[in-house]
Amino acid sequence: MTPAPSADSSPAISSYRFTNPSFLIEALTHKSYVNERRDSGRKHNERLEFLGDAVLSLIMSDYLARRYPELSEGALSKLKASLVSEAPLANAARRLDLGARLKLGRGEELSNGRDKTSLLADALEAVIAAVYLDGGFEASRNFTIEVLTDELLHIDILQEQPGGDDYKTRFQEWCQKRYELLPRYVIVRETGPDHQKVFEVEVQVNDRVFGIGRGHSKKEAEQEAAQRALEEAER
Repeated sequence: MTPAPSADSSPAISSYRFTNPSFLIEALTHKSYVNERRDSGRKHNERLEFLGDAVLSLIMSDYLARRYPELSEGALSKLKASLVSEAPLANAARRLDLGARLKLGRGEELSNGRDKTSLLADALEAVIAAVYLDGGFEASRNFTIEVLTDELLHIDILQEQPGGDDYKTRFQEWCQKRYELLPRYVIVRETGPDHQKVFEVEVQVNDRVFGIGRGHSKKEAEQEAAQRALEEAER
């Protein structure tokens, strides 16, 4: 059960309760909030997001390597990419109701920041780092696996299907059966510095957009776009 939406009064997320509430407060404080309150002395969550990205990557790498010992490095990398991208992290953050607990500036509030996919994904990474700093690696591992249970179960189901984790192949087969056409992947946006670039890709069939994906490589973004397209097609 999700605690009441106040990091200050209820220092817990999911089943993890913080010993040092300041870690959670920092994790749930967006830069826009601090920028509007220069004299607050409060820290924003970008440093924790940076750490959380690394902790999450290690946790998922360890989990997947143990869970699927028969898979190649390439296959494991694809699975990890599908778990640590913005969309699944944001979905997990929504289940935790992180949006309601974030400290945001007025601009982010007015632009529906509490439900922004990128903002929620970043917040969850920051919370993972906060758990790591507060309780250590094992606590952060247990927390991460708990909050991503739905996504991990989905991976399990896909592994039982031949080629199940290759969304591009599956969507291409669907398009050929349904339309006798091949999907087209179009890069619509590139953001971020060269060393941490984020690609946004649309998958189109006959000029209709079926899905949008984001990732730190074109392949990762295309896989996510195909995954979103399949989810839409199978509704």
